Amino acid sequence: MSTPPIFDERFTGELAQLFAWRRDVRHFHTRPLPASVIDELLATACRAPSVGLSQPWRLVRVRHEPRREAVRALFRRCNADALALQPAERAGLYARLKLSGLQEAPEQIAVFIDPDPATGGGLGRATMPETLAYSAVLAIHTLWLEASARGLGLGWVSILDPDAMSATLDVPAHWRFIAYLCIGYPREPSDVPELERAGWERRLPLADLVLER
Repeated sequence: MSTPPIFDERFTGELAQLFAWRRDVRHFHTRPLPASVIDELLATACRAPSVGLSQPWRLVRVRHEPRREAVRALFRRCNADALALQPAERAGLYARLKLSGLQEAPEQIAVFIDPDPATGGGLGRATMPETLAYSAVLAIHTLWLEASARGLGLGWVSILDPDAMSATLDVPAHWRFIAYLCIGYPREPSDVPELERAGWERRLPLADLVLER
């Protein structure tokens, strides 16, 4: 058995800072990341826990401009539909929000899952098959923290039609779309969520989120 490391107070304090400064970023510098960084980020993401060690995530690095433009066009269409659904009192604010970094982010990763992976033997998901998607979200969050620790920003774009994304990126038909991630150097680092700064929403107090039984 290996001896686990002991994390001291300095480390835990810096970890708390990392949690506080991890943001959903929409404003990026366009300069590219060093060549090795994206590979290291993706490797870290794949160290995330997964149900039954199934590792169901499938990561698509979107590099070709025609594909990126197709994603941007899909976002514009879906965002217009979302705007039309907003109540009148919120429509103006919604229209002013910057909800993607698709034009500027130098790295863009689409996350899918294989809904019936050969790995994992079905362990832990017979009653809750959605744990495969939850596993992919854990991989995203692991990548997110690693990116933040390196001074990078990550933005999760979800205003996209899943079926259209699968067709746009020409992935196996049975894969399920989970997220589109924009990664790069943030223009406006902040420890306050952008949606909170814009007046869209605020963080709830802990007492509103924790229930005891």
